[in-house]
Amino acid sequence: MSNAPLESLLSLCHRLGSPAWRLAILGEGNASVKLDEGTFAIKGSGHSMETLTLDGLATCRDKLLVDVAESSEVIPDSDAILLRSRTNELGIKPSVEALFHGWLLTLPGVNYVAHTHPVAVNQVMCGDHGPLFAEKRLMPDQVVCCQAKSLWVPYVDPGVDLAREIAKRTRVFIAETGMAPNSILCQNHGLITLGPTADAAWGAMIMAEKSAQVFVGAASISQTGLPVFMPDEEVDRIVGRPDEAYRRQILNFVN
Repeated sequence: MSNAPLESLLSLCHRLGSPAWRLAILGEGNASVKLDEGTFAIKGSGHSMETLTLDGLATCRDKLLVDVAESSEVIPDSDAILLRSRTNELGIKPSVEALFHGWLLTLPGVNYVAHTHPVAVNQVMCGDHGPLFAEKRLMPDQVVCCQAKSLWVPYVDPGVDLAREIAKRTRVFIAETGMAPNSILCQNHGLITLGPTADAAWGAMIMAEKSAQVFVGAASISQTGLPVFMPDEEVDRIVGRPDEAYRRQILNFVN
C-alpha cells in the first residue's frame, strides 16, 4: 500500500496541531484517513498532533467500530473494542474517538475526518448559543467552507456514547438536507470536520474557527447580544452559485 494517504494524514495533523492556530494542544484532537473500504488510519491515543510521526498512527478495521456505533448494546470496556479493531494486534492503541471516525469514514465521499478543541469554537460551545451557531451563517465564505449549516451535538461522554449520538444525528441531518454535514459542533467539547480531501477537512476547520471568532466578537458589541446573521435566502443562493463550486475545486475541497 502506498504511504501517500498516511503522509497526507500526518501533514493534516501537523497543521491541526500547530500552536499558531490554537486548535489542539498536548494530546488533544485526532484525525483519520480512509485507506480502503475496510480500514483506516488514525492518530494513536495520547500522541501530540504537532509532533506526530508514522509510529504514532494506528490502523483499524472499521466494521467492529461501526457495529458498536450502530448498536445500543452496553459496552463495559471500550478499550477492548479499540484494541480489537487494530489490524496489527501489537500496534499502538487508537484514539478513543476512533469509534466516530470509523463510522463517519463509511459515509459516501468522506476520506478524511479531523477533530480538535479550538479556542473560539469552544467559547461558543461552552455557552448558550451552540445550536444557533450551527444553524446560522455569518459570512459567504463560511457557507463555502462549512455548508449552509453544521450539525450540533449535545454533550455526551466521549467514546461509545459520542459515536452513537453522532451517528444518530448525522442520519437525521442527511435525511433533512440530502447530504452529510462537513462540520459537527460538539457541546462543551469541540469540532469535527470531514470531507473527501485533507484540504476539505482543514478548510472547514479553520473557517469554523474564524467564524466562531467573528461570532464571539460581534455578539460582544451587539446591543442584542447576538451577531447579525446572513438571511437564509442569501445562504441558499451562495450554496448554488457555480462560481463557488469552482472555488471549492480550486481549494481542493472536492475529489
